[in-house]
Amino acid sequence: MTPDRVYGRGMGFPPRVGADGRIAWSEGDQNVREAIRIVLMTEPGERLRLPAFGAGLGRFLFEPNIVATHARIRQRIADALQRWEPRVAVESVEVQADTVDPQAAIATITYRLVATQARERVSLSVAVGTAGG
Repeated sequence: MTPDRVYGRGMGFPPRVGADGRIAWSEGDQNVREAIRIVLMTEPGERLRLPAFGAGLGRFLFEPNIVATHARIRQRIADALQRWEPRVAVESVEVQADTVDPQAAIATITYRLVATQARERVSLSVAVGTAGG
């Protein structure tokens, strides 16, 4: 079975032009990774016909970069992926302060692809306030 039959196929994210001059498509596990980023980077209310879609991580922008905030980010990520990305089973979400940028936390999501049970990992930076609040 081809990767696009197992995981689906969609327009690449971020949108880009392929070598042939057409819109680039993604498929397979790459499509799943891109979909995870879309879920996590979208704020509820941004999608006109699906207003509840997204993780809402932007609300942490002015929260202190502390363990309690990291726990709330962790829960929001796990909940959003469970609701919006049925192709993955989240195994863990780790969130910690970025050692380089005091106004960011790094979230690392470990998940299994439901169709194949392959383990994957993706990380992203979440904008937060400083450790001092």
